[in-house]
Amino acid sequence: MQQEASPDNELKINGINVIYYDKGAGDAVLFLHGWGSNFSLFKPFLELLSQKYRAIAFNLPGFGGSSEPGKPWEVNDYAEFTIEFLKVMGIKKTAIIGHSYGGRIILKLCGGYNKNDLPFEVTKLILIDAAGIKPKKTARQKLSAFLYKIGKKVLLFAPVKKIFPEALSDWQNKRGSADYKAASPVMRATLVKSVNEDLTDCLAKINVPTLLVWGDKDTATPISDAKLMEKMIPDAGLVTFEGAGHYSFLERKEQFRRVLASYFELLI
Repeated sequence: MQQEASPDNELKINGINVIYYDKGAGDAVLFLHGWGSNFSLFKPFLELLSQKYRAIAFNLPGFGGSSEPGKPWEVNDYAEFTIEFLKVMGIKKTAIIGHSYGGRIILKLCGGYNKNDLPFEVTKLILIDAAGIKPKKTARQKLSAFLYKIGKKVLLFAPVKKIFPEALSDWQNKRGSADYKAASPVMRATLVKSVNEDLTDCLAKINVPTLLVWGDKDTATPISDAKLMEKMIPDAGLVTFEGAGHYSFLERKEQFRRVLASYFELLI
């Protein structure tokens, strides 16, 4: 029988200190949190699933006390790290639940790898307000990007940089999103790499049952993304929480508990 560990633990993988949660026994269910977050948001649901499963989560490198990577990472690096984490934990079979950026990692894992190349079996998925589909730029956004490239070249011009050494950094801070502004230089570069990667091509390659859970008022990953995923993933279904936004699983906590209980055959 699987020995139960203390829910909150720390280990080192490839030189990175990782904070993780591990409770329960049996087949595993892994939670992957979103950008700028940590697994603490999932704790009520981890506790619920630990009644029947081995509920596992870890704070992605760069978040929630887990150390940052030594250089900017791409989504593939986080997918590789997730594979290594599950290997270290001795997981051979797991369901995976991912919110936002965690969903992005799932798309890479289950659509970017041949399943025979993974050292574990993925049994089912839940994608919650998942990222991964790169939105098409409007004419205004294209113009803004063009002007940014020109402005960046000007501010990097040696004489200008010498006179105004902080100008580029200040300008980037003003333009960036809240996530970008809050991040360290390494994590900012990681965020840029991630949002510029379109994982739409991964969708049709996902060959396990997939439940999509979405807030219909999500502005970060709009409901149109969910509908595209439902269309392209061969075995997918969509649950929509009316009036909820990007953190639909928290805004509709009791509804999400019932969805989890049904999907994983739990009594609540």
